[in-house]
Amino acid sequence: MPRRAHPDRSFTAETIAIGSELLIGGRSDSNSLHIAEALGALGIELRFKSIVGDDRADIMAAVKTAVARAAVVIMTGGLGPTVDDCTREAVAVVTGRRLARRKEALDGMQARLAQWGRSPNKGQLRQALIPSGAAVVPNPVGSAPGFWLTWTGAIIVALPGVPREMEAMLESSVVPLLRSRRQGAAGGPRPMARLVFHTWGLPEADVDAKLAGLVPARWNVDLGLLASPLGVLVSLTTNPRSRVLPDDLATLADGVRARLGEWLYAEGRETMEEVVGRLLAKRQLTVATAESCTGGLIGHRLTQVPGSSAYLDRGVICYSNRAKTELLGVPPALIETHGAVSAEVAAAMADGVRTRAGVSVGVSVTGIAGPGGATPTKPVGLVYIGLNAGDGTIITHEHRFHGDRSTIKQRASQAALDLLRRWALRREAG
Repeated sequence: MPRRAHPDRSFTAETIAIGSELLIGGRSDSNSLHIAEALGALGIELRFKSIVGDDRADIMAAVKTAVARAAVVIMTGGLGPTVDDCTREAVAVVTGRRLARRKEALDGMQARLAQWGRSPNKGQLRQALIPSGAAVVPNPVGSAPGFWLTWTGAIIVALPGVPREMEAMLESSVVPLLRSRRQGAAGGPRPMARLVFHTWGLPEADVDAKLAGLVPARWNVDLGLLASPLGVLVSLTTNPRSRVLPDDLATLADGVRARLGEWLYAEGRETMEEVVGRLLAKRQLTVATAESCTGGLIGHRLTQVPGSSAYLDRGVICYSNRAKTELLGVPPALIETHGAVSAEVAAAMADGVRTRAGVSVGVSVTGIAGPGGATPTKPVGLVYIGLNAGDGTIITHEHRFHGDRSTIKQRASQAALDLLRRWALRREAG
């Protein structure tokens, strides 16, 4: 097979994630995934990802290697106030620049801390040290400023490692900078296009089977599948050197929608809870939740959406049998006969919370998240979801989830929200 030609260095990038915790397992590098997508949309191909610990010499070596093979180097992490945060010092030394306190960096940091009722300590004052000749990248959501500079023909960008801060700074400052540089360069690959679809309720193999043969090989579009506790993510991604037209991608997107049908619940960055909230708000429907094994996770997810007070009335965590009886009115005899983890109890919980809250619909969940609590007839991962709409609509679903305790709780919350989504869609259609 012929080797792929190495792309023009002018349109390539590398990320360097900094932090010893990334090497020893305390935290994973999620920033590079977000950066890769943003760069691809600009026609800049991420060719390498590096991870280094909080060691100045190692960071310097990583920077030297990166600028030799990429035109854009984006570093994340090591800009905090503690002694192990040495990114700014490493960049200054390797590029031959001195560090100096910059007024705009200091002013931005002080203003942010003042909003939190704090003033900078000695360590935080270090965060205002910026290499000479570098431009300050303001932090719109945090206290640590970033910076960017050019060295040996490459753009070096240093951003905080906190994902929320990194993403905000990338979007507000770095992407516009790179876009202006990209527009001034001749040639190069087309910007990468990526469409994302979210499914729930089908195993990865079934999603793959439904989409088999969808993408013509000559189109150079990668069909990707990624399974997680929240379902299977489907992506369509163009190759940076492909010449696929927008109409071609639109045709493929229509094909994905048609083949996945009811299993497709969202596109792009939209989450299940956002979809559910939009549907409930549109029809002015209200919901209350009764949670046992999920411990409030469904309510937490619903309240992650701004404006959720318009449709979420209350959530009840009824973990014990006594709580199910006292808070929801589930008859003790029902629990004694069928067990707390049963379709009958799930139905009673949904009815009880809906009746007491006076809402449009009640949703419940009861199950065995493990690792203990299982019986020969009721294994770990057995979960019942209930829904009661007060109009004769009573639904219970049995699920057999796999994974550890956290994964089972995530899957159960997703199943409950999906049941609510499907009910709201039927109400909308009716």
